[in-house]
Amino acid sequence: MPHRLRASRAVRAALVLVVLGFAGSALAARWDEAQAALAQLSWQAVSAATIAAVAALGGQMLAWRALLADLGSPLPLRAAIRIMFLAQLGKYLPGSVWAFVGQVELAKEYDVPRRRGGTATMLAVAVTVAVNLAVAAVCLPLTSPDAAQRWWWLLALAPVLLACLHPRVVTWAVNLALRVLRRDPLETSPSLRGTAVAVAWTLLAWVPLGLHAWFLVLDASGGTTALAALPMAAGGYALAWTLGLIVIIAPAGLGVRELALTVALSPVLSPGSALIVAVVSRLVMTAADLLWAALALLLTRRTRTPTGGFA
Repeated sequence: MPHRLRASRAVRAALVLVVLGFAGSALAARWDEAQAALAQLSWQAVSAATIAAVAALGGQMLAWRALLADLGSPLPLRAAIRIMFLAQLGKYLPGSVWAFVGQVELAKEYDVPRRRGGTATMLAVAVTVAVNLAVAAVCLPLTSPDAAQRWWWLLALAPVLLACLHPRVVTWAVNLALRVLRRDPLETSPSLRGTAVAVAWTLLAWVPLGLHAWFLVLDASGGTTALAALPMAAGGYALAWTLGLIVIIAPAGLGVRELALTVALSPVLSPGSALIVAVVSRLVMTAADLLWAALALLLTRRTRTPTGGFA
C-alpha cells in the first residue's frame, strides 16, 4: 500500500484532498463557536498570533530535520517542508498516528529508510514532549497553581524525559524495539550534538509559540495582564499541547487542548475569556498548519528530483 501511494500521483492527490476535507470539517464543525470567539478579539492580535504560530511550526520542522540529518539522512529544506507539513495534515484524522506514518512514507521518497525515518519522527516527538513539559514545569507552578496541581504527575516527568533523550538511552531503546520487531539495528546512532541541536530548535520554537498564546491572552484581558501573563500563556499552552498529543483518539487533541488551556489561564482570565483564547488558539494553529501545507503543495508542483520525486 505505501508503495502504491508513492507510485501514483493521483492517489496521493486524492489522499491529500481527503485529509484537507477532514481538516475543513473540523473547522466547520466549530465555526459558530470560533466566529463568536473571533468577534471578541482584535484582528491585530489574531494576525500576530497567526504569524507567531507559523514561525513556531517552522522551528519544529527544523528540529525534526536536524534529527534526520544526525541519523544520516540530510534533507534539502524544500523536501523537509514538503514531508513535514503534508504529513502533519494527518493529525486531523482520528488517531494522531497518521501524521507520523505520513512523515515516514513521504521521507521514503527521498531514500530515507523507514526505520531511520521512523526513529527521527518518534525522537522528534520525544524531544517536543520533553521540552514542552520542561517549559510547563518551569512556568506553571508560580503562575497557575490549579493547573500545576491537577497535572503534577505529568510535569514531574519533565526531568525524566529530558534524561531519556541522551543518545545512549535512545539508541538502546530503539534497537531493542527493532530487535523485538525482528528488524536490523540502526546504522547510525544519534549523537549528543545532533540531539542538542534538535532540543535547541524546539526551545527556540517555543518563543513564538508562547507569544502566540500571549497575544491572545493580552487582547482578551484588555491589556491588563501585560508581561505577567507571558509565562502563564507559554506554560499553559505547553501543557495543553502535550495533553492533546498523548490523547491520540482526539484529532489534533481536539477538546483536550482547550480544557487544559482554559484551566491554566484561570488566574488571569474568566472562564469565558479563557475559553475564547483556547478556541481562537485552535483556529490560529489550524490556519498555520494549512498555510505551511499550502507552501508544501506549491513546492511540490514547482520542483522535482531526477528520480521522479520532489526536492
